Amino acid sequence: MSSSGLLWSCASQEPKPALLLLRKALVWPHPGAGQAFMLLWVSVLVLAPVSGKSEAAAKPVISLHPPWTVVFTGETVTLTCHVLHFHAPEKIKRFLWYLEGRILRETPGNTLEVRDSGQYRCQTQDSLPSDHVSLTFSSANLILQAPPFVFEGDSVVLRCRANAEITLDTTTLHRRGEVLSVSDESSDFRIEQASLKDNGDYRCSGFKNGCCSYSSNTINIEVQELFPRPVLTASLSPTVSGKSVTLTCKTQLPPLRSDVKLWFRFFKDDHMLQSGSESFLKIPTLTTRSRDPPYYWCEAQRGSSGVCKQSQKSQLRVQIPVSRPVLTLSPHGASVPEGHTVTLTCKAESGSFPILYQFLREEVVIQKMEPTRGIKSVMSLRAEHSGNYYCTADNGLGAQRSLPVYLTVTVPVSRPVLTLSPRGALVPEGHTVTLSCKAERGSPRILYKFYHENISLGSRSVLSAGGVSLRVTVTVQDSGNYFCTADNGFGPQRSEAKSLSVKVPVSRPILTIWRPRSQVVEGDVVELYCRAWKGSPPILYRFYHEDNALGSSRVYSRGGASFKLPLSAEHSGKYACEADNGLGAWRSETVSLDVKVPASRPVLTVRTPRAQAVEGDVVELHCEAQRGSSPILYRFYREDNALGSSKVHSRGGASFKLPLSAEHSGKYACEADNGLGAWRSETVSLDVKVPASRPVLTVRMPRAQAVEGDVVELRCEAQRGSPPILYRFYREDNALGSSRVHSRGGASFKLPLSAEHSGKYACEADNGLGARRSEMVSLNVTVPASRPVLTVRTPRAQAVEGDVVELHCEAQRGSPPILYRFYREDVPLESSSAPSGGGTSFYLSLTTEHSGNYSCEADNGLGAQRSEVVPLSVIVPASHPTLTLRAPGAQAKVGDMVELRCEAQRGSPPIWYRFYHEDVPLGNSSAPSGGGASLNLSLTAEHSGNYSCEADNGLGARRSEAVPLSMSGLTGSRSGPIATGVTGGLFSTLGFGVVALLLYCRLPRKAGGRPTSDPSRSPADSDIREPVYHNAPAWLELQPVYSNVNPKGGEVVYSEVRRIPQGSKPAANSDSVLGLLRTHLPSHGQAASHRPSDPPGSSVIYSQVKVACPSAYVAPQS
Repeated sequence: MSSSGLLWSCASQEPKPALLLLRKALVWPHPGAGQAFMLLWVSVLVLAPVSGKSEAAAKPVISLHPPWTVVFTGETVTLTCHVLHFHAPEKIKRFLWYLEGRILRETPGNTLEVRDSGQYRCQTQDSLPSDHVSLTFSSANLILQAPPFVFEGDSVVLRCRANAEITLDTTTLHRRGEVLSVSDESSDFRIEQASLKDNGDYRCSGFKNGCCSYSSNTINIEVQELFPRPVLTASLSPTVSGKSVTLTCKTQLPPLRSDVKLWFRFFKDDHMLQSGSESFLKIPTLTTRSRDPPYYWCEAQRGSSGVCKQSQKSQLRVQIPVSRPVLTLSPHGASVPEGHTVTLTCKAESGSFPILYQFLREEVVIQKMEPTRGIKSVMSLRAEHSGNYYCTADNGLGAQRSLPVYLTVTVPVSRPVLTLSPRGALVPEGHTVTLSCKAERGSPRILYKFYHENISLGSRSVLSAGGVSLRVTVTVQDSGNYFCTADNGFGPQRSEAKSLSVKVPVSRPILTIWRPRSQVVEGDVVELYCRAWKGSPPILYRFYHEDNALGSSRVYSRGGASFKLPLSAEHSGKYACEADNGLGAWRSETVSLDVKVPASRPVLTVRTPRAQAVEGDVVELHCEAQRGSSPILYRFYREDNALGSSKVHSRGGASFKLPLSAEHSGKYACEADNGLGAWRSETVSLDVKVPASRPVLTVRMPRAQAVEGDVVELRCEAQRGSPPILYRFYREDNALGSSRVHSRGGASFKLPLSAEHSGKYACEADNGLGARRSEMVSLNVTVPASRPVLTVRTPRAQAVEGDVVELHCEAQRGSPPILYRFYREDVPLESSSAPSGGGTSFYLSLTTEHSGNYSCEADNGLGAQRSEVVPLSVIVPASHPTLTLRAPGAQAKVGDMVELRCEAQRGSPPIWYRFYHEDVPLGNSSAPSGGGASLNLSLTAEHSGNYSCEADNGLGARRSEAVPLSMSGLTGSRSGPIATGVTGGLFSTLGFGVVALLLYCRLPRKAGGRPTSDPSRSPADSDIREPVYHNAPAWLELQPVYSNVNPKGGEVVYSEVRRIPQGSKPAANSDSVLGLLRTHLPSHGQAASHRPSDPPGSSVIYSQVKVACPSAYVAPQS
């Protein structure tokens, strides 16, 4: 701390002085005033507003990491929501984040990672939303990055950053369109000690040698004030010895820079009093009043060399409180007449100027005067101005009040007013009259006097306002004029005269009724006469009937008054009259009058317990005459026949109760008679209804049994009941229809029957007096059996001998029981009954004879129905075949042509035969129409051994027993004859194959058979892709080879015959012999596409065959 020395000022301009006034008094002796005291007042004068709003302190602050507002797309920025110290961190349970004004997410922590552009805010449960922070995720090649906030004195880094795929040689920073800096080494630009001159739009550009240039986005940098200009305030510290003054240098840092440390300096004139981090300074107060008070001011600076700001200069001055003022009146005196003028003067002997004076009367301010050294107030007096007056003086250091001065304003008495009580000019004799005299204005004391016809009645003096009264008991002689006077020393004032008249009250009157006969009857005229024997006229007479006014008459002389009354039934009762001359009304005693009324025509009312009269109900016949003096005798009649009578002594009529039966229907009347003439009512018709009895339902059918399609009639009839009757028909409580009958006889409903109409039927009769339902009637509708459907259920796709098949017959409709019969070729097989409906089955173990047409029949007694015919074809598996070897001699020898004959005695065609030598396949052949098949074999030495064959029609292959073959004579050359035999055998075999193929293609079309591609055939039946071999006797020397030239053709099969040179010898085994002949058809997949290799040096003979059905192939039969 430094207490002396002239230091530099951080402000560039000299601040204007301001006055610091101390508000709290410090008291010490004044040297020139003896025991008087001087007050020093200090006040706080705010010279500049504190930056920001008070609620802004409650806002959180968002910081960025990395600290840039522009980043590349795909990067991540972490937002942190900072709360101020007065928000306890443990109380913050959630952070709410906003993007573009909408809720983005809620997090338990104060951080959030983002990757989207927009304006972000954060908020806690106890804070306002923060200021927004704008983020931009850019896909540009070059971006300029800057921090979101820049304050005075900050060191700012601007980063010019290129995409990772671009390398720049030179970067340039531009501000407001001008080049600010060029760099070829670093992409960062720095602004040291930021100030307002650094505000503006910034962008950067980059250049890559020999290629291209890039330009970044534009960023606006606005340098914000770090803290506002400080304000110097002063306040007293009464707890410190010596009564010191505390000077405070006040300013405020923004929330984003709340961690910045400020340095404060305090000055008195040009000398520094204190320098440091403390923002307050305590100084002793002045002990004397200085004519030239010193100036105080302060400075606030960021660190030791940062932003520096200076407060305004202020002075501390001493002020003297005002002394008690003195109030004087002119002219002097405590009493002043009304209408005169008085001057009020208020003056304080001491006190600092300016001084404000106020004049008050009874605590109410009557005038305020501008600050001046002394003040006068002039006012014209009125009566209400009397009271205590005082004044106050105030120079801002405390108001002082003068001593009170009382002022009385005197007022002359006004003209008094005389009132009489009770009010009115007429007063009854013997009553007391109060005379009241009062002057509305006038200063006390006031003397009041009362007079009757100028004769004094008395006087009275009062010291206050309110007037005086005089009570007088009057007689007839006190009638006349009255007045009063009032005097308070300024001269008497006389009231206006009041007239008083004393009257005699009336006596009790007497009422007399004058009748034309002894018993008055409705329609007579009677006279009511009323008279009071005493009372001052005029007298008003009033007439009453049961306290109801009838009329009045005023009489101005002695005598009474009359009132004529034409009588009606309502005039029976008590009558009275009243006399009144204004001094009190008197009523006479009551006089009774009984007016007789003849009975009027009665009204008969029939009261039934329901809307209609029903048999069994009890009805009430009520007869009543609306008018007529009691007693009245009532008589009741039905069709002029008396039913009963009743005498009634009061109003209300008479009743007669009648239990109803059907015979009580008719016209009714009643009669009323009170001795003054009998009157009969109008007739009333009564119609007695009879409820419908329980109906009976009858079902009428065209035959003994109801059959579907018949029309039945439902007949419903109730034996009793008043028409019309509504009949409703029901089946199982479901409404079928209805019919309304207006006469007896019942109703019918016709119903065409279907199967669903079986059930219970009922009907209902209703004539509005309650519905009655009949007993239930059951109806069973029989349905004829429909045409049945026969289903043959086999255990596999085809019916095979030995299988058990199920013949199922079922009619979809028909009433049970149903008898089912099964037929084969119209021959009965079996019959079976289905008691509960549905179908039935018949099982059949198949034999060959069971092939044929099947049908079934359904019969439930309403006509038999036959199903459609279902054909059944039973397939027989091939039996064990028999193999026969046929040789030309008794002993087979090499070179012989042997025929292998294979035949199965049983089996459904076609049958496929395979031949085996020692279980090695030799060939196969098909028998499309059954029978056997042959294979010709030219014997060689290798052909000795066991032979067998196999028969297969798709229901399982069966193998024959083995047949041995042995040969003799294995020497000698057979090349010549063998070659000739082979050649002949080849053409023979080729001819047989073509004929068999054509026959097989034609047979299915003529016989309606299935082609070989039928999926129902077994694999053995359809496997015709294997080659078929036939031996030609004595031609083996030629060794022809067959193959397809055009295997993919759809219409032509080419057979190739290759002649092998003589040098080539055939193989010794049967495979090589049988492999010489191959026939390939174009429609058999792999077999057709597999072509044997051509023997070298072979020649080809072509044979063309036109194929009618390429998908079918039949091997030649033997």
